[in-house]
Amino acid sequence: MIRSAARRYAVAVFDLAKKEGTFDAWTSDLDRLAALLDVPLAARALSSPVVSPAQKLALIEADVPNLSTGARNLLHLLLHRDRLSFLPDIAAAFRERLNHERGIVTAQITTAEPLDATAQAGLAAKLSAFVGQQVQMETHVDPTIIGGVVARIGDQLIDGSVRGRLESLRRRLAAPGVVS
Repeated sequence: MIRSAARRYAVAVFDLAKKEGTFDAWTSDLDRLAALLDVPLAARALSSPVVSPAQKLALIEADVPNLSTGARNLLHLLLHRDRLSFLPDIAAAFRERLNHERGIVTAQITTAEPLDATAQAGLAAKLSAFVGQQVQMETHVDPTIIGGVVARIGDQLIDGSVRGRLESLRRRLAAPGVVS
């Protein structure tokens, strides 16, 4: 769940990127900054009250060089307000807005086994035709679905899994009025 304060920063950054036509540069900078917080040692240092803001800035600039002026300004603002931990949420909210702007929806795909590139491309094409928008897939493997595909696009769930079909059959057979 993205924090509302992080979403407000993302909206401001998105508006600036749209005005300047710098979506790709912002995406790159935000992703690189957010990835820094995935490194446990860096995350500890950047969240530590013992480490001064100047030391935190030096650490970030050493690990994430060549930031745009806008990203550097955002970084200073977040440092000043002690909100560096918002960076992953800001990056995610920015990407959501950018995808919406570009007509791209994200589909959470679950399969029993990993899909190869050909199967992913075919599934993406089918889902794109189904929803009428370009689909970006995030794939997950869950052997408990037995086979097939479960796709979640926004609030819509498409359950084509073997487990889902078996559950549906079980419900129909257990329903009142079904003769045993």
